[in-house]
Amino acid sequence: MLNKFFGYFSKDMAIDLGTANTLVYVKDRGIVINEPSVVAINTRTDQILAVGEEAKKMIGRTPSYIIANNPLSNGVISDFEVAEKMLKYFIDKVHQEKFTLVPRPRMIIGIPLEITEVEKKAVEDAAVQAGAREVFLIEGPMADAIGSRINVQEASGNMIVNIGGGTTEIAVISLGGVVTWKSLLIAGDEFNKNIINYVREKFNLLLGERTAEEIKIKAGSIFFPQEQKEKEPIKLFERKIRGRDLITGLPKEISITNVEIQESLMRSAKLIVEAIKDTLENTPPELVSDIYKKGIVLTGGSALLSGFDKLISQQIQIPVYITDDPLTCVVRGIGILLEDPALLKDVVIPAKQTPVKII
Repeated sequence: MLNKFFGYFSKDMAIDLGTANTLVYVKDRGIVINEPSVVAINTRTDQILAVGEEAKKMIGRTPSYIIANNPLSNGVISDFEVAEKMLKYFIDKVHQEKFTLVPRPRMIIGIPLEITEVEKKAVEDAAVQAGAREVFLIEGPMADAIGSRINVQEASGNMIVNIGGGTTEIAVISLGGVVTWKSLLIAGDEFNKNIINYVREKFNLLLGERTAEEIKIKAGSIFFPQEQKEKEPIKLFERKIRGRDLITGLPKEISITNVEIQESLMRSAKLIVEAIKDTLENTPPELVSDIYKKGIVLTGGSALLSGFDKLISQQIQIPVYITDDPLTCVVRGIGILLEDPALLKDVVIPAKQTPVKII
């Protein structure tokens, strides 16, 4: 009864709990939080020092007793207590403008397809412990489709490919449900590791993860179209990067070209393309026909890597479209569900559901 009373003074929230970033959408206000899923903790006092952007700045720069920790791994909670504290921080931040004695918001949270019942329960429990009065779970690709303004309830096939921070999720959606799907532990974080490994092997230079991520965002390219190569040679540009020389142990600066960056990323990119092919091969032919006509929708932060859509389109011979603002597509889709209870009732995850997974 008290929860219901406090709920009148709380703001309903849609949350995309991502491996790299957590986004929060508030009813009637839109996206109010977009911060890294990182929490900095002082292990001596067990106090939270920073959450989000401030905590991310501490990665690789902290003394031994301060840990900048990501409580999410591959889209699921790996550290329950830290995840609970992070959610509590975001709830309080949303309600700080208006006095609320005990915030008790209703929450809709996006979760990965490859999640166990135990991991699902961990998400619900963390949200409830953080202060939610009611928790609904929605599959990430379903939220992606809704955020891309696709009619998920019609009897027609739609393919969503979300290349996020920790995972790539490929799903075919029809009649408000996921028909076939495949999940890979290859996404933005793996691309960072590709750059780190390439630079280490070719230049004997050790890069930090943040440096690798900056290179990927500012200079990363997956594919140079053949027609571009025929018209004129690929224009090379160099970027200076700094790290530790593995031979001398001293700081060192090198130059790396956009072609070398592409070479480092291509192996993982091709694995994602192969996974899309596998999913299509196991999709009913009627739905494949729909996908061929409509094209594949690409979402997630790594969809912004230059040329990724062109690579997939060339390899699979189906048009590929990057959705508007792919970074926020999931949370915008969940936000639509906040405003549409009837649609939420149709697509919310029931207690047990097992769509066909592609092995």
